[in-house]
Amino acid sequence: MKRGSIVGAAMAMLLAAAVTPVAAVPTETSRSIVRIKSTLVGQTVIQAICSQFNCQVLRSLDGVPGETGPSSLFLVRNLPAPSWLVNYDLLGIEAVEPDLLATVADWDESWYSQQATAAVLDRLQDRSPVSYFGTTPWRSYLEQPAAGIVRVSEAHCALRATGGGTVAVIDTGVDLSHPTLAPVLTLGYDFTRDVEGGNERADVDQATAAVLDRVFGVNQATAAVLDQATAAVLDGGQHTHFGHGTMVAGMVHLAAPAAGIMPLKAFDSRGQGYTSDIIRSILYAVRNGAKVLNMSFSRSTPSNEIKRALDYATSQGVIAVASAGNDGESALRYPAAYENVMGVASTSNSDVRSPFSNYGADLVWVSAPGEGVITTYPWGSFAAVWGTSFSTPLVAGAAALLAGLDESANQGQAAALIGHAQPLTPELGQGRLDLVQAVTAARALWPNAAESLVPATCDAYGVDWSEEP
Repeated sequence: MKRGSIVGAAMAMLLAAAVTPVAAVPTETSRSIVRIKSTLVGQTVIQAICSQFNCQVLRSLDGVPGETGPSSLFLVRNLPAPSWLVNYDLLGIEAVEPDLLATVADWDESWYSQQATAAVLDRLQDRSPVSYFGTTPWRSYLEQPAAGIVRVSEAHCALRATGGGTVAVIDTGVDLSHPTLAPVLTLGYDFTRDVEGGNERADVDQATAAVLDRVFGVNQATAAVLDQATAAVLDGGQHTHFGHGTMVAGMVHLAAPAAGIMPLKAFDSRGQGYTSDIIRSILYAVRNGAKVLNMSFSRSTPSNEIKRALDYATSQGVIAVASAGNDGESALRYPAAYENVMGVASTSNSDVRSPFSNYGADLVWVSAPGEGVITTYPWGSFAAVWGTSFSTPLVAGAAALLAGLDESANQGQAAALIGHAQPLTPELGQGRLDLVQAVTAARALWPNAAESLVPATCDAYGVDWSEEP
């Protein structure tokens, strides 16, 4: 999918795979992801190893909650480093990697000061409730420039494509009671607590909730702020990224209102999540019927086990989309840089690369608006946000539009169709997302695809919603 030094990248991956058990040496107090050679006796082998070397098996990683059966992948604490006494190969260990942290996309608060912040916030003030394919958002959410740039209304109304399948949002969770999202949410899971639901609001105590109850923005580390009292509460490290998953979900819904959204909470309110929980989220999504993975997070180092999980997902027909990251660099970030993942960069409303967005042909497949976009925020409110985290779900939503046309659509087909985009510069891959071009190409590929039902108010040249009574 990505262009560039494919042979060199392949050689690097082979070399990395060859030395993984030795290069990824855990410390005595670390968490390690351990793959056992045998699946049938994997549990027996890892328990025997930890009994001998005083390590602790925390959980199996290749099953899903409530599932029992043989396993070969485990999360282990205090696995000893390889030595003349600890021979991983002889012990039956295939590979080991540290359970590193990934982060949802971070940013510098000075970015939004360079944009038309006042205009965005003025637009956000339009809280008129409108009907949108069975949900009730604010008019400012539907009439924002990003929706016009990627041609949301034309894709829905003129081409009768409103989405299908389920998009798994692997993030900080989602506000399960948000009126704009609740009708399309499916059962999710909170991997940070090992409970069903994936509720983002579980990270916020009652004192914080009281402050947030009537707020329509988020803290300066994540978005434009309308209420400084809220910023004061959330600027504390505990809630720095609160709202991220709900905001991501809102952009999926904007692009594909008929698609389901599965909230998978692998990250805490600080925006940090372990590799092991990301792996579990990917496997949960696949085995519970998700069609699209939205991954608005990144890490600078590859993970063999995340790659393996994504290979499994795409082999099952799942479409994977990930954020390119917000370092303003031409540098690889994972999982976006994997060949079977569509990496997404951010563009401005003028179709130029956002200064914070990472870029490069080996990282980015396509770009989408990511500056001052308006989306859902917990407690039934909305916020204006900046970052590749919010460009990515527009592309995930595009993949859901394709899945609504043909449920068998796979990663390769989705990437090729979404690659029908507005050309920009080579550093931004195939260009800026254009839903009309992608859906038009899809209807040519699948001429018998069904047309979505749309409301009588749907107007290909105007809006596809109506005022609430």
